[in-house]
Order: sequence, then structure tokens, then C-alpha cells
Amino acid sequence: MIALVLVSHSPAIAEGVRDLVTQLAASNLLVVTAGGTDDGRLGTSADRVKRAITEAAEADGVVVIPDLGSAVLTVRSVLEEFPPGTAVLVDAPFLEGSVAAAVTASTGASADEVALAAREARHAAKF
Repeated sequence: MIALVLVSHSPAIAEGVRDLVTQLAASNLLVVTAGGTDDGRLGTSADRVKRAITEAAEADGVVVIPDLGSAVLTVRSVLEEFPPGTAVLVDAPFLEGSVAAAVTASTGASADEVALAAREARHAAKF
């Protein structure tokens, strides 16, 4: 089982994307969110990210998809506290990448394949 960690500045966005991808993907996918600050404001919490990655680390592979800016920096910083290979940080559009990752993970793909699918979502035409 692959785990996705969705890191967003907004708790509502992180939860909403989780709701969407869990409806689209099979049940063999763990999706953990780290949205907002510890006091519920918009922003990124290193503690929330660390807890999410720790929870997800029980899976066979962990793919982390942040939304933008400080979320990316926070994930990079937090990943330095984990052993190498614990999780892969993916540069992907947040919604499209999360959907592509979840659907790919539900097929039994590896973490590397899931990360690639998320990255490739950046180039998916919408017409």
C-alpha cells in the first residue's frame, strides 16, 4: 500500500482533495493530510507535516504532495529529520497530481510510479 501525504496551506483544501481522491481510488490507499497551522489558520505547520509523514510511514511507500511556497520548504525541512527514503517529495500540481497519484497507487504501483504519475499530471491537457 502506498500513502499520500497532502500538504496544503488550507485545512479545507487538504481535506477536500483527500475526500476526492479517496472516492476515486481503491481502498488500498492511505491519504493523510497536513493542512493549515496548529491553531487552524492558513499556513503550514512543521509539526502537522511531521505527524502526517510519521503516520504514512507505515505504508510501503510515501508520496508527499505540497501545494506551494512555504509548504514545499516545510516538507523539505521536515524530511531532513527522517531517514533517507522515508518519503518522496513530488513537484506536481496539487489537485491534478493528487488525483493522478491516487489512481495510480490504487493499481498497486510503486511509490516511484505514483510520484511519476503525479509529476506528469502537470502536462495533462484539459481539452
